[in-house]
Amino acid sequence: MPFQNPLRRYLNGHALRGMLLLGTANLLMVLAVSLLVWRSGAKPLSLSAIEFLAEPVVTVSQPMTPLNATPDSPQTPDASTATNSTPVAHRVSEAVSGESTDLPAAQTHYFNGRPLRPIKIQRMRVTAYSPDEKSCGKWADGVTASGFSVWTNGGKLVAADTRLLPFGSIITVPGYHDGKPVPVLDRGGRIKGHRLDVLYPTHQRAIKWGKQMLAVTFWEYADE
Repeated sequence: MPFQNPLRRYLNGHALRGMLLLGTANLLMVLAVSLLVWRSGAKPLSLSAIEFLAEPVVTVSQPMTPLNATPDSPQTPDASTATNSTPVAHRVSEAVSGESTDLPAAQTHYFNGRPLRPIKIQRMRVTAYSPDEKSCGKWADGVTASGFSVWTNGGKLVAADTRLLPFGSIITVPGYHDGKPVPVLDRGGRIKGHRLDVLYPTHQRAIKWGKQMLAVTFWEYADE
C-alpha cells in the first residue's frame, strides 16, 4: 500500500464523518417534519417538497392605473376581458342556467325619487294575478302579504318568493308597467323559486298576460 500522509488521512477521515453527519441531519429533519405533518392529519411531505417550500417566492407586480387618468387619456381594454365594442356591460351569473347575462350599462331608473343601479338579471317564469277572489280566493281583502294595499304604486307590484326577493325588493319586468321599476310586496303559495306574479286590476287582464319566460332585472338603491 502506498504511503499516505498522516495529516491527509486525518483530514479525509474528518471530511467523511462530516458528510455522514450532514446526511444524518437531513434525514432527521425530514423525519421530524413528516412526524409533525402526520400528527396534524395531512399527507407527509417528501424531501423534494420540503426543498420546494424553502425556495423563495417570486411575485410579479402589475402596473397600476394612474390616479390622474381622465376621459382624455382612455385606458386600453384588456383583450381577455373585453366582450364586445360596447363600453361595458357587467357580467353576472344566473342561478337557473349558469349562463352570464349583460347588465344594462347606461339605463337610469328611479323609484320613489331615488336612483337605482342594476345588480343582476335573472330569467324567471312570470305569470299574472288579480286582487279579486278569482285569483286570491278568501285572501282577496285588498291587502298584500307585506301589509300594503294592492293599490300601492298604482296597483303595479309583484308577488315573489321572498327567500329570493324579500319584500321591498325592486325589479323591472319586460312588458309590465312599461318596463318601469316595481316593488315586491306580495307572495303566493305557488310562487316558489324563480317565479313571479305581476298584479293586474282584473282577472281578464291577468289571463291575457299568460305565462312568459323573461329576463328580470334586480335593482338596488344607488344612493346607499
